[in-house]
Amino acid sequence: MALSLIVGLGNPGSEYANTRHNAGYWFIDRLAEQLGERFLSESKLHAQVARPRMGGENLLLVKPTAFMNRSGQCLGAVLRYYKIDPSECLVAHDELDLPTGSARFKFGGGHGGQNGLRDIKAHLGHGDFHRLRIGIGHPGHKDRVTPWVLGRPNSADEQAIVEAIDRAVQYLPLAIDGQMNEAMKRLHTAPDANK
Repeated sequence: MALSLIVGLGNPGSEYANTRHNAGYWFIDRLAEQLGERFLSESKLHAQVARPRMGGENLLLVKPTAFMNRSGQCLGAVLRYYKIDPSECLVAHDELDLPTGSARFKFGGGHGGQNGLRDIKAHLGHGDFHRLRIGIGHPGHKDRVTPWVLGRPNSADEQAIVEAIDRAVQYLPLAIDGQMNEAMKRLHTAPDANK
């Protein structure tokens, strides 16, 4: 099924802008930039929204303006308002369980402790939507996860995350066109895909 909605998860506010947890925002901002689009505030949807065309398809790009752990409120409102099925949605988010600089498409599954995904699943009652998992690496111990996720990566890690995002943007048109398996194959086997 083709994609019609892409959501980038993150926390609003300048203090969070460059943190690992905002990798989903980094992705959606990069995509909008490449498409020459600007986000406009939609307060009733708790989001900033852009409406580009990509590959001949109308697309909705969404940045929730609520904090990460309230992402489901935004996504639920957007899906209802635009009458979009969750299976036509791609949610981009940071992923502790992938090495820094990797990116993976996935459909369904659990939330893996990611608070945005947890809230989305709670609001939808299921996890049947596409994800773009952007690897931020793991600090090595669970007690260090919160400061790691809410911290800024060093310049090498930041560059690796940006490169992973650029690879995902490169193969996104296939996913939008309904060729998610091909998009997965190309993204997951691209040079530098397995950092």
